[in-house]
Amino acid sequence: MIYFDHNSSTPIDPAAAAAMTPFLLEHHGNPSSPHAPGRAMRAAVDHARSQIAAMLEVNDDEVIFNSGGSEGCNHAIKGAAWARMDAGRHIVTTVIEHAAILKSCAFLEENGFEVTRVGVDSTGMVDPDDIRTALRPDTILVSVMLANNEVGTIQPIADIAKIARDSGAWMHTDAAQAVGKIPVTASGLGVDLLTFAGHKCYAPQGIGAMFIREGVTLEPLIHGAGHEKGRRAGTEPVANVVALGKAAELVRTDRSSDKTRRQRDTLQQTLQNELGDDVVVHGHPTERLPGTLSIAFRGKIGAEVLANAPEICASAGAACHGDKPFVSPVLSAMGVSPELALGTVRFSLGRYTTDEEVERAAKMIVNAAHSA
Repeated sequence: MIYFDHNSSTPIDPAAAAAMTPFLLEHHGNPSSPHAPGRAMRAAVDHARSQIAAMLEVNDDEVIFNSGGSEGCNHAIKGAAWARMDAGRHIVTTVIEHAAILKSCAFLEENGFEVTRVGVDSTGMVDPDDIRTALRPDTILVSVMLANNEVGTIQPIADIAKIARDSGAWMHTDAAQAVGKIPVTASGLGVDLLTFAGHKCYAPQGIGAMFIREGVTLEPLIHGAGHEKGRRAGTEPVANVVALGKAAELVRTDRSSDKTRRQRDTLQQTLQNELGDDVVVHGHPTERLPGTLSIAFRGKIGAEVLANAPEICASAGAACHGDKPFVSPVLSAMGVSPELALGTVRFSLGRYTTDEEVERAAKMIVNAAHSA
């Protein structure tokens, strides 16, 4: 198998797996317990928190652990809304966000809040001026993803964050697709809230973390005992936390993005050379995740192209049920025609993708497109 679906989930890095193994097999105890095993577990959690804080260039106590990106996004949106509802009930986001953001916003709309969803251009880029125009005196939060999961377009978050914060709104970014693929620091972006998921950056599934800027207080999403300084109830899953900390440490020293970008460009160029105008690339030409290639096969169905190359693990950009195509909202927002959206496949390469895999996959994809 050739794994080209890293935007869906990355493999666990061997070093992260090695770091977590002792906490699965040898160590035990609740990190909130005062006895020796509990203190050892607490020390492991604190060390992982420091590793993540160092990656994001923030203070240790500005990082909390959670179950992943969806929980983090729900906490950021709902927690900010409930905490600031006396200041206003208006939220600004975009039409291309992950479902965890869009459905959280829809839930709030059902409960007395107003949401403005800003559009994007044909490359999937948000215009900061559109965010500025959408702001109101009662806007309490702006949420814009750092990098899009489908087409890889990287948003101008630092510019948007300054606009939001100058207006008095808090700024959240969903950095799930960005952490581990491009340099990401909360300090550099200037955001108040940042969320990411472990399984997108070579840690296990079921673990994530959230940056909450000092002075920002959210209503907890999960109520219970006083874990994470009262910000997120629930005993920390120490093995997963340790693995996420190690993954964060590895992110700081990882230099694979240039290799991944070169491999992505090689795959793109080969498909364009072989298939010509029958392929169309989605996303920003330069401001794009290094390993993401969203490409449409004109006149084809993306799922059928993949079915003709079963050795390649990738994601189709749309599905067809009966006579009615279900097109990606992201591609629709970019103005991609239903025909091209239906023919779209997302290939996402990663840290351990090899040149040989790219060469072999390119030949398979060309043959699969001709046969579809």
